[in-house]
Amino acid sequence: MTRWRKSSYSASDGNCVEVGRGVGLRDSKSPSVELALTARQWAPLLRMIRSGPTDR
Repeated sequence: MTRWRKSSYSASDGNCVEVGRGVGLRDSKSPSVELALTARQWAPLLRMIRSGPTDR
């Protein structure tokens, strides 16, 4: 289970990204949906996201 943290600088309206150990992603408004990745899995995903629109 990922232990999530939210920055003390987060907006009070709930628009924020929470982080966990390793690479964990979720929307703070829908915390039950999460994506947990190893660093090895995260690197190619981040490259793909940064490269622009994709059909995948």
